[in-house]
Amino acid sequence: MDTFSYLFHGLGSALQPWNLLYALIGVTLGTAVGVLPGIGPALTVALLLPVTYQLDPTGSLIMFAGIYYGGMYGGSTTSILLNTPGESASIITALEGNKMARKGRGGPALATAAIGSFVAGLIATLALAFIAPFIVKFALLFGPREYFALMVLAFVTVSAAFGDSALRGLTSLFVGLALAMIGIDQLTGQARLSFGQPILLDGIEVTTLAVAMFAVGEALYVASRGPAGQEHVEAVKGSVMMNREDWKRSWKPWLRGTAIGFPIGAMPAGGAEIGTFLSYATEKKLSPNPEEFGHGAIEGVAGPEAANNASAAGTLVPLLTLGLPTTATAAIMLAGFQQFGLQPGPLLFATNPTLVWGLIASLLVANLMLLVLNLPMIGLWVRLLTIPRPWLYAGILLFATLGTIGANPSLGELTMLLVFGIMAFVMRLMNYPIAPVVVGLILGPMAEQQLRRALSISQGDVGYLFASPIAAVLLIGATLALVVPMYLRWRGRGDTLSALAANED
Repeated sequence: MDTFSYLFHGLGSALQPWNLLYALIGVTLGTAVGVLPGIGPALTVALLLPVTYQLDPTGSLIMFAGIYYGGMYGGSTTSILLNTPGESASIITALEGNKMARKGRGGPALATAAIGSFVAGLIATLALAFIAPFIVKFALLFGPREYFALMVLAFVTVSAAFGDSALRGLTSLFVGLALAMIGIDQLTGQARLSFGQPILLDGIEVTTLAVAMFAVGEALYVASRGPAGQEHVEAVKGSVMMNREDWKRSWKPWLRGTAIGFPIGAMPAGGAEIGTFLSYATEKKLSPNPEEFGHGAIEGVAGPEAANNASAAGTLVPLLTLGLPTTATAAIMLAGFQQFGLQPGPLLFATNPTLVWGLIASLLVANLMLLVLNLPMIGLWVRLLTIPRPWLYAGILLFATLGTIGANPSLGELTMLLVFGIMAFVMRLMNYPIAPVVVGLILGPMAEQQLRRALSISQGDVGYLFASPIAAVLLIGATLALVVPMYLRWRGRGDTLSALAANED
């Protein structure tokens, strides 16, 4: 079957009544939690991960995709009306969108963000559907050494992309790899790092770690910073509809933002924030009125929001085809697959085509649902912004605890939730990124398995790992991904010191 046939079969699965209900629940929950201040998509997905635990895999992953997209949509409301970006990718939206809201044009700002997100999500999802089969065919050529090289590339890019220091990112990664070693060795059957505790023989539950690191740790970190100042929510004055001039100024940025965001999101360590900044810079350069930027230019909302959501669909390309998470949110989504014993990658397209194409098709359905939900219900989302911060984060802790109990009802899991939550809190205080810890726990066992298989084939010859052209290219890419950012930081620091010395002279 060709891509159209697979996509139509997927739509048949996504349009089943129960799956439509799961998608509606997902986008509603995702938007509701994502619109709350300080909660980005990664925290949203991690917090709601246990909710999907008792569902069947197809319905669960469809709800999961709705939560993911809903969390992305919700962040624009917070940025525009509260000037509080939930994540780094929403900084540009806050810069221009909040200025529009202060001028009484919050409605058109929210509208261009919602419609731009819909357009970008629609185009990017279709691109995902057509690009994924080609990557799957390429990935079927991979053997153990190629997969190990791919895991190394994932480790390095995720560690280098998060935080201000590659060393701190790698340190967080090795913490995750150490946690991944806990439990029964899959090849020898020996217990490792269990310290005589039966609960550790099964290893660390990814769901528990994800909720602890992204939800509990974040709540503790926010509480430690003391009471925040009074935050002013800009009222939405007038209609949320866009006038003819707004449409004329928005449609080209939507398309350009999609074209910029999707490929960058699909790249290892691309990151949505890179696409949004490039989109903003592009719109400012192409605009006939660049002086409006920084004072509420609608192009500065339309382009970056489209790039943001196109990047979100782009991250699903390496995730679904290679099992490679390129963002913190993608890492949590990978945990969602693994809680059902599913491993994203080329074999998943062969063994579970109904599930994969149903999931891809559900993204189209979720996009349409989000457009319908966001504009008419904007008043409800605005009221959510008035929830006091202490109530909000107390609710996060309660929800995280109840979710963990529902997924794994045991005192041991609650203890690990608390321990890892405190660990995440300390890491945040010391400016260590937490996403590499989750990535290390998820990908560590797979990397170990592929490495041991490759060394078994070569009878211990390490040179075998570099003999394949594909593996060699991936390992060279991993080296460059580690060295180049360190060099650029060193060079930038040197230029700064030289400029300071020149000023003193």
